[in-house]
Amino acid sequence: MSLTGAAFLLAGVAGVLPGPAAAALAVAGGFALACVRLAWLAGAATAPGHPVSPGRPAPIAHPTPTGHPAPNGDPAPNGHRASTGRPAPTGEVPDPAGTQGATALGLRTGRRARRAALSRRVAAILDSAVLVAGLTVAVLPLSDAAHRLPVALAGLCLTGALHVTALLRLPGRSRLSGPELVRRTVDVLALGVSLVFAGWMLLPGGPVPAVAGVVAAGGAVVLAVLAVAAVAERRRRPGAARCHAGAALTLGGLTLLVVLLAYGAPDRALPLVAAPLVAGALLTAAGARRTSGGERPGRDVAPAAWPRLTAPAGIAALAAGIHLGTAGEFSTAAMALGLAVIPPIMMGELLAAADQRRRVQRLAAREAWLRRRLGPDARAAEPVPLTRAELVRAMAERSGGALLVVDLHGVGGAVPEGPVLTEAARRLRAGSGTHDLVARLGDTEYAVLTDAGPVLAYALGLRLLAALAEPYPRPGGVARLGVSVGLAETGGDPEDVLRQADLARRRAVQLGRDRVEWYDAYLEEQLVRRLDLERELPGAVARGELDLVYQPVVALADRMPVGTEALLRWRSPALGTVLPAELLPVAADLDLTGEIGRWVLDRACRQLAAWSEGGRELWMAVNVTPRELAAPDFVARTATALAAYDVVPERLVVEVAEPVVGGELSTVVARLAGLRSIGVRIALDDFRAEHASLAQLRRLPIDLLKVGPHLVGPGGDGQRPLIDVVANLADRLGVELVVEELESEGQVAGARRAGCRYGQGFALARPATAERVEAWFEEYPSTAR
Repeated sequence: MSLTGAAFLLAGVAGVLPGPAAAALAVAGGFALACVRLAWLAGAATAPGHPVSPGRPAPIAHPTPTGHPAPNGDPAPNGHRASTGRPAPTGEVPDPAGTQGATALGLRTGRRARRAALSRRVAAILDSAVLVAGLTVAVLPLSDAAHRLPVALAGLCLTGALHVTALLRLPGRSRLSGPELVRRTVDVLALGVSLVFAGWMLLPGGPVPAVAGVVAAGGAVVLAVLAVAAVAERRRRPGAARCHAGAALTLGGLTLLVVLLAYGAPDRALPLVAAPLVAGALLTAAGARRTSGGERPGRDVAPAAWPRLTAPAGIAALAAGIHLGTAGEFSTAAMALGLAVIPPIMMGELLAAADQRRRVQRLAAREAWLRRRLGPDARAAEPVPLTRAELVRAMAERSGGALLVVDLHGVGGAVPEGPVLTEAARRLRAGSGTHDLVARLGDTEYAVLTDAGPVLAYALGLRLLAALAEPYPRPGGVARLGVSVGLAETGGDPEDVLRQADLARRRAVQLGRDRVEWYDAYLEEQLVRRLDLERELPGAVARGELDLVYQPVVALADRMPVGTEALLRWRSPALGTVLPAELLPVAADLDLTGEIGRWVLDRACRQLAAWSEGGRELWMAVNVTPRELAAPDFVARTATALAAYDVVPERLVVEVAEPVVGGELSTVVARLAGLRSIGVRIALDDFRAEHASLAQLRRLPIDLLKVGPHLVGPGGDGQRPLIDVVANLADRLGVELVVEELESEGQVAGARRAGCRYGQGFALARPATAERVEAWFEEYPSTAR
């Protein structure tokens, strides 16, 4: 419910607004939004089986070999490219396979079209149900007190009929088996009796109006049916589950409205129905949107013990406690009704135990079949995916070993296809040991339970990684998968072991994928740290948590300062000071690099302008990533920042790290050339002086070359130091050398002897705040370079 709706509700309860008017205003916004969404779903011209969300263009149909557009923009069947749709030359015999493919495609298209039409009809019925419920509350202020109860009763009946009609027609509904039907009936009976008992206990004392009694009892049964259906469908058909839950809340709100009116409750009590009504309408709209994609029945899951068993007992106990606190005693009828809750709860317990027994027996039989009937080659040909629940039970029965969680990723963000996943499952089964169990945890996530110790389990992970990373043949080429494997030792609580293995898998993803990671306490700390960074970093710029420190660059001949390098720091109130090495990878994953880079450039230019006002002709170096350089407006944005603070462009130095330039060389060269065209100088950082680096150096438009102190040391076997080679090349290219990370006087002296002009490092000056660096500048008579 929106803040406005909540305000109307409170105003009605407090008596500031008339109760019926407050109720109508409180539900108006939510019901209008739900009706608009449902009306859009009911009237949208969607492609078969693929709803088009608001703001998304409809998919483009491509021509197929028959000359007709293929649905949903899919290519032609069997993986072939769509042709131009020309008819076959005269005298040629049509391809039977192509005819069969076209026929199959037509059948699939027809099914999708029928499913889409059904989804639109269901959305229209649900829209009518929500509209009727909203109008029922909306007309209350316009009706006199004598007519409000008939209006509410009529609205409840019509809304209920529309909801039932729509829910029975939801796509993906499957027929219940005998045991499922019995279990569902027992669940409804237990919850229904407990709700009837709760209603009996909570109704005011004295005579019960006939309308209130009938509606309360009938509403309790309907709510029980809808609630049990929502819980049963929550994993298999989440959209349908939301529709059931939305219907339960909507009808519950209207039932409460009828009961209040039947008892002649004061007007200030009527706004209480607003919350369940609005929540029900929005949940119904969300469920209809989900089902519009054509939900299909998924695989069966173990029925949850809660809330099937504990909810009825909890509801009955709570209602009894409230009644005992207010009335002080139970009537004979109330006690009989309360005792009637016990038999269906006990029956539910017995059915749950029987379900558990059957699942354990199936797991044991399947494992025995794997061990006795199949050899390694046969098992590899036909993999068998256990369920998560079966995997947990299998871990509970084993005292040692390891659990591997394997996650498959499509390269380049693509979703792995069905045939590729089938082949991956076969490879996974083939690469596992004779006594290993394989389970499927999700669409692209598997688990392998092995008795092997840590070393052998890690070796198994490496084998599976290598097998799964091999190319997958498919029509028109090959597919590749990225693989991340997490390992954890078993022996503890199965759910904890599964969580630990999954944490290790997530760490493998963070570290670049295609790797195996063991779980340990340190790994969990690192992962938690990463999650904390991902949670806190968004908004850090707006909250003023970023900061810059500055490390001077000096002339080695006289140690006079010539410039500074701006270094980013994140002063997080929750996490402390975070350095760029930890901050920037998170920023890249969250797509915050551009926002942070703009802040750094603006702050550095402002500080450079402040120092320039004192007559100091220093340069300011700013580190930029290739992703920032790739932005089309980077050069223009830099020029704007320089103009905003009246900074001479030659005083700004843009640094880019050499190791990351290779993959983006053409883009980087173009952007750096654009920066030089406006006068900005360029520095290449972390120069490695390898053969490829030396060859690449000629292509890059740079002014400064930053090298590490390792190049300054003496050459091996009497050869001259590598810095001499680099210095000679830099001199021929007109590039100045800066030796960074100088941490001792010996390194400073070596850099000076090698002919390097500038130096940077702890031995010369440490990074510090702008105020401290400015105080350090005061020790030198002139800083003009």
